[in-house]
Amino acid sequence: MATTYTKILMHVTFSTKHRTPTIPAALEQDLYTYIGGICRNLDSPLLAINGVADHVHLLVNLSKTLTLAELLMNVKRDSSHWINKAEAGPGGFGWQSGYFGFSIGQSAVEDLKAYIANQKEHHKALDFKDEMRTFLRKYGIEWDERYTWD
Repeated sequence: MATTYTKILMHVTFSTKHRTPTIPAALEQDLYTYIGGICRNLDSPLLAINGVADHVHLLVNLSKTLTLAELLMNVKRDSSHWINKAEAGPGGFGWQSGYFGFSIGQSAVEDLKAYIANQKEHHKALDFKDEMRTFLRKYGIEWDERYTWD
């Protein structure tokens, strides 16, 4: 039987519930490491991650046997549980119910990694909603503001 080879590169971003700045700065790097472990365990290596207090960006190589929805369900569920446990109080942290996912080609990887690495500087001038509107326009995705944010 022949081996299957794939490279499904996805730029994924999602915010905290209601974009509240609840990602604790003291836990940020541990959170990113934890999310990387979730992705690795699901055969979807995390190639880059960064964010600010109200959202994160991930670059993942999606597994050939997993949907993006399945990956994000696991990442968001397990990481919110981890943060709530680390913060010694259940229920205080949560992610938005949806996410934004954009496929990219190999030629865009280095630029996207640089973009993700520069999140803190980038968001001094641009909020999450405006950033996502820019991506939605770039990728030609129609959206309805009434159903986009939670």
